[in-house]
Amino acid sequence: VRELVLDNCKSNDGKIEGLTAEFVNLEFLSLINVGLISVSNLPKLPKLKKLELSDNRIFGGLDMLAEKLPNLTHLNLSGNKLKDISTLEPLKKLEYLKSLDLFNCEVTNLNDYRESVFKLLPQLTYLDGYDREDREAPDSDAEVDGVDEEEEDE
Repeated sequence: VRELVLDNCKSNDGKIEGLTAEFVNLEFLSLINVGLISVSNLPKLPKLKKLELSDNRIFGGLDMLAEKLPNLTHLNLSGNKLKDISTLEPLKKLEYLKSLDLFNCEVTNLNDYRESVFKLLPQLTYLDGYDREDREAPDSDAEVDGVDEEEEDE
């Protein structure tokens, strides 16, 4: 199994039943809206590259990610309870992290938010879909949806 989507499954005290370290070949894991408040109960998944954690209640405790998911390249934490740049500090240890999404997190309202995150995480190429020069990331979802049209601003 290389991809696992468990969106909208409810977690039990931050544990997702059946999600264990036995999924050694997992490269993509989606846990959208599962009620997670912490990532500390995620199993060790050494090959995982993409982790979708949007619309949960995570407010910190990201220090376990580097230890359990050392090869993570894409992390989506949109719609969580992250308020301060300091809560992102543990992500410095994710040396392969290229893309981070924090849409709809309070931290995005801070002054110099983008500048601060890029400074904290020099390994990042894309923050919320854009690089340091505000160039948009190539859309990897286009292949999935079969739709590749950009919406014009109203």
